[in-house]
Amino acid sequence: MIDRAAAARAIEDFLRALGHEPEGELAGTGERVADAWADDLLEGEAIDAAALLREGALDLDAEGSGLVLVRDLAVTTMCPHHLLPAHGTATVAYMPGARVAGIGTIAHVVDVLAHRLTLQERISDDVVALLVHELGARGALCRLALTHSCLIARGERKTGSIVETLAVAGTFAVASPDRDLAFLALASHGRLA
Repeated sequence: MIDRAAAARAIEDFLRALGHEPEGELAGTGERVADAWADDLLEGEAIDAAALLREGALDLDAEGSGLVLVRDLAVTTMCPHHLLPAHGTATVAYMPGARVAGIGTIAHVVDVLAHRLTLQERISDDVVALLVHELGARGALCRLALTHSCLIARGERKTGSIVETLAVAGTFAVASPDRDLAFLALASHGRLA
């Protein structure tokens, strides 16, 4: 349960600790920051991603549908180490079993998992686990390519850097024709192979 009033006070105390009184252009910043975190940046904490995926899935007439690939889904998440944003894209691929998810549902599940205080690696892992466990996907893959503000705005200051994570499960985790197809599609970036 998010305590917005306590969060707003904490932000104001944080500003004071940095030598800034929350007045003038900083008046109301505590409330705005608390609302941004509660309503947007951490909204995924209150949503059951597994239930969302189950509810947005359809039964297939016959098992064995071809590869589903959703590319370039915009993603924003917050680094739990520095509380700074990371932005980029997700690519999700899976070989359906008896069920298939709506494309919008897949995008929403990625957002729900990203809008938590979690590591990029965990988001990728959780996406593929949900596709296999909740949809019965034969194989699943999630690649995240994110630019982390904590790597650019501080410390190493590596402008233009991208952190990529790739998680695979099911038939994509072992040498198989399904894996070959998924990796070929992932590498093609929209070109016919």
